[in-house]
Order: sequence, then C-alpha cells, then structure tokens
Amino acid sequence: MKVLILGDIVGRPGRAFLKNHLSNYKSKNGINCIIANGENAAGGAGITAKTANEILGSGVDAITLGDHVWDQMNFNREIDNLDRVCRPANLPDSNPGRDRLFLEQDGLRIGIFTVLGRTFMGPKVSCPFQTATRLVEEMKSESDFVIVEMHAETTSEKEAMGWHMDGKVGLVFGTHTHVPTADGRILKGGTAYQSDIGMTGPRESVLGRDIDACLGRFIDGMPRKCPVAEGDVGMQGCLLEINQATGYAKSFERIEFREKE
Repeated sequence: MKVLILGDIVGRPGRAFLKNHLSNYKSKNGINCIIANGENAAGGAGITAKTANEILGSGVDAITLGDHVWDQMNFNREIDNLDRVCRPANLPDSNPGRDRLFLEQDGLRIGIFTVLGRTFMGPKVSCPFQTATRLVEEMKSESDFVIVEMHAETTSEKEAMGWHMDGKVGLVFGTHTHVPTADGRILKGGTAYQSDIGMTGPRESVLGRDIDACLGRFIDGMPRKCPVAEGDVGMQGCLLEINQATGYAKSFERIEFREKE
C-alpha cells in the first residue's frame, strides 16, 4: 500500500497542477491513496467548498487544513457537508467540521488528523501533544494505520511531536512553512517522520507568493498585497509504503515533481 502526502496547496496554480498531473503521477508510481493539505487552496489563504471539491476531483482522497481554516467567508457553514475534509483537531470543540478522517483502501483503514502547534501561531488552541495522545487512543481500534499532521511554525515543536508519537502511529509529518526539510526518516520506534513536506504551488515565489511584492514589504516595511505567484509550479510531499502486517512504514521518501520536468 502506497500513500502520497502533499504539502500545502497554494492557490489556483497549485490546484491546476494537480488537475493536470496528479492522475498520471499516481498511476506511474502505483499510489493507492492521496492526502493533501488544502489550507491555502483558495487565493492562497483558506479554502472553500468549491475549491475543496476541485481538489478532490483531481484525485486527492482526503484534505487536511491548518491555521487558515476559517479565512474564507462562509466556509464555517460549508465544512460540515464535506465528508473528506477535516479541520485541526485541537481547535475549540464548538468549531464546526470533523476533527479526524478515515480512509479505506484495499482492506486497509487509515486514520488521519491534524493538530496546530502553539509556538508563534495565531489561533488559540489546546495542547497539540495531549490532543494527539487522546485521538490516537480513540482511533487505534478503528484504524490499521494512523497518520498525524503537525501544522506548526517551529521545527522544534514538530520534531517533539515526532518523538512523542514514535511507536504509536505510522507517520508524523509537518506542514505550514512551505519549505521541505531534509530530515525524512523512520524513527527508532517505527514511525516515519518529516518536519515539513513543503508545498504544492509556484516555486518561483516567496512561500508561494509574488516575489516583488514580498521583497517590497521586507525592504520598505510598507503594507501591500502579496498575490499568489505563477512560475515554476510543482508539488512536494512524501511517499510512504505501508507494511500492512505491522501497521508501520515499510519505506519512506521525500518527493518533488515539477511542471518543467
């Protein structure tokens, strides 16, 4: 069983890339299941039901979200109708939406959830470590393989989550920074881990945003809009093969595929 995890989908360029390339990439690499973070899918900040369905229509099986979950107006009224989309699990219980998802592929039941970090992050959330512990305990009887996404700013908080979950889940991966890290590996307890899996969007950019606009903000400090960039679009993420007998990763690798390749 091969599972592809994709980093934050950024705006129209990221969505268009998936529409044009994901199906062929899936077939070529024998991928069974695809999970993607969609929190930047609509204009670079947030998601809508329309953009979520577009991503699902491109071949993604499940969409996770992050701190921009409520950036798009009315999404709080749409999310309950999207049964393959989940919000961060450590938001207040009063928030709408699912806090976990289950996918069934070839007789294997995969559980997935996201927690937000608390260091240098905006939303007020409950402890991600305690939330992850509770959810894994609740989900273990319903899942053959559990995947944890840590949507956080600092590498230290993400890495701490990796060790916290080592031996308890199949994979811990980080998102939010849009820059892939080179530390992908299988930890000593059997859990696959990568601090950040990058983004699906324009590489000729500053984290997916227009270069000139971002440079201007850094140089003169004046506020200005930073639209989603367009150039050199590609997808980044990780690909793991699940050992169905053990419930851990058999193999794990960082992936990158660009439009120019």
